[in-house]
Amino acid sequence: MKYAFATAALAGLAAAAPTDLESRQINANDINRGACSARIAFVYARGSTEPGNMGTLGPGVCSGLKRRFPGQVACQGVGGAYTASIAPNLTLQGTTAGAVRQALGDLRNAQTRCNNPTIVAGGYSQGSAVMLNAIQDAGPDLRQAIAGVIFFGYTRNGVTGGSIPGFPREKVKTFCNIDDGVCGLAGPIVTPGHLTYTINGDIGRATNFLVQRINAAGGGAAGGAAGGLFGFGQ
Repeated sequence: MKYAFATAALAGLAAAAPTDLESRQINANDINRGACSARIAFVYARGSTEPGNMGTLGPGVCSGLKRRFPGQVACQGVGGAYTASIAPNLTLQGTTAGAVRQALGDLRNAQTRCNNPTIVAGGYSQGSAVMLNAIQDAGPDLRQAIAGVIFFGYTRNGVTGGSIPGFPREKVKTFCNIDDGVCGLAGPIVTPGHLTYTINGDIGRATNFLVQRINAAGGGAAGGAAGGLFGFGQ
């Protein structure tokens, strides 16, 4: 019954997305399409059943970073082997090995094709599990290059305490609604609270956090202060 409810809720995620999605950049391939000169790279994994390779939350963070650091940001959504299908949520990793390899490859591409930029990353729902595992599989040099990570509806929140084991805690910010069932210990129970991150202000708060982390890492020479983005606090 738990899986049936999760399946139904996740399958309705795309239908519940904002009506202006067609006008938003639901695909981002600034890194994988070739060499880039960006000083900042944002790699993001969407949630199950979401459209494009950036889904419903990634575009807002990407565009927010680009506004704060004009001409300095490259965004990349995790696609390819990561198909964002529903069943992998029930595996031990919360996703597939192929999805993790894809995300790790995207992070490595960011590091090499963009000439060692400051990297920030994120994920929503299954995408958070994808990014968690990719960062844990990354080598020391790549982990050091990652200045900040944001998770929405973190499916591994209950077992990690909102962190990435082995990765600096101050670099991770988790956004989990109190009524989001996937954030607890009971497994992938999708409740209404899992579907409201597009409207509750967390996109702005997540972007603010990444701006802070980029500036702390010295990657945002032209970036402004983090507060006030989209009218939301931190």
